[in-house]
Amino acid sequence: MEQIIATVRGFDGALVVVPEPGGAFPELVWGDAFFYYAPDGKVPRNVQPYGTIVTKNYPGDDASDLDAPGRWRVNIHVDRATFAELTGEQPRHRTLHRDHASTDTVLPHPVYGDLGWVCVVSPGERTKDMVGQLLRGAHDAARARFERRQGYGKGTGD
Repeated sequence: MEQIIATVRGFDGALVVVPEPGGAFPELVWGDAFFYYAPDGKVPRNVQPYGTIVTKNYPGDDASDLDAPGRWRVNIHVDRATFAELTGEQPRHRTLHRDHASTDTVLPHPVYGDLGWVCVVSPGERTKDMVGQLLRGAHDAARARFERRQGYGKGTGD
């Protein structure tokens, strides 16, 4: 988990938020990690993270059995083509039953798969490199969305 956080921290403009006890975030998210493109170092308003790491079950999200010792899950937003390539399904047209407790396997997110999120429980040898690549792609997509919102490239010859 720390290796993934360190990798994302190395992306240009990345903001990694890891809430801890006593901070401004609710207890539910303590120990988890949230990845944003935020070149100013501030959590963006009205923008969801492009990736997260969760270390426990959340209400309505317990299919990955994250309350068991040593289990955690990385969640990554991907584009439709990548989602289809990784899962064999389209985000809003999923029909396959999945064992979301499987480890070291790329799966549709048990709750947010319809929105184009994939996940890996306890990434290992099979998925660690892919997770890094997917996070890089999600970061780059978040940067492109940021730049579109900011109007970068309009009328500047970029």
